[in-house]
Amino acid sequence: MFDRLTILAPGLLGASVAQAARSFGAAKHITVWSRRPETRLEIKGQPWCDRVADTPEDAARDADLVVLCAPVDQIGPLVTQIATVLSPHAIVTDVGSVKGEICRHATAALAGRAHFIGSHPMAGSEKTGWEAAKADLFKGRTVFVTPLPGADAKATERVVAFWSALDATVATVEPDTHDEIVAHISHLPQVIASTLCASLAKRDVRWRNFSGGGLRDTTRIAGSDSKLWKTILEQNRDEILRALREYQNELHHFERSLANRDWLEVQAVLERGKAYRDQFRPIP
Repeated sequence: MFDRLTILAPGLLGASVAQAARSFGAAKHITVWSRRPETRLEIKGQPWCDRVADTPEDAARDADLVVLCAPVDQIGPLVTQIATVLSPHAIVTDVGSVKGEICRHATAALAGRAHFIGSHPMAGSEKTGWEAAKADLFKGRTVFVTPLPGADAKATERVVAFWSALDATVATVEPDTHDEIVAHISHLPQVIASTLCASLAKRDVRWRNFSGGGLRDTTRIAGSDSKLWKTILEQNRDEILRALREYQNELHHFERSLANRDWLEVQAVLERGKAYRDQFRPIP
């Protein structure tokens, strides 16, 4: 599909994109750049990487598709850094979990030079680093593709086709709609898991040794990179605050029902929660 694919800042997601592209034949030649020299040395010779560049500009030059996999606060500066070396036909996308600000900045930075079409794979784990990458990370997972109104239709189609080729299920939405969605289904769960663990940490530390699968499953993502999540929360602050207020209203309603011994309402809430969870789309 693409002759020359470039991955900038390959951690878990970026290296998985490269591995998947190689495994599914979505790119003929794959170039990678990492900020850390030691990472560039480690990646050299990997079967999913044809060349390791020393600078972002060198990596992006002559690329057909550039995938930016840096933390969300670094994506904008990276787009600006590579803008002048991109080929006119080049398409730039990213894997950031916040889209509105990134898409507007990147589209303006590349105006008249190349096309930017945002992406966000709903894949990954609490693990970080290219060593944790795998070629089937996107299999059956949703990938948001987030063109701004007026974005080039052909470029959007090619980004959709690229993710589809990696065995992902693509959902195309506008950037601000994406940010509202993920504030509820991704960012809010992270905040709940982290604050639950932070609250329990104030109690007897020995209690954690008694935990069963419920606590472990509920709080798995609390083990995620705190610096990475701080940046995400900064970037999507307004939507996350709205999601938190809605959740607080639900929790307060449940608290009142429990305090008033309104067992029918307590059970009704539990049943609504179960019904929602039972209808999740299975992940292969």
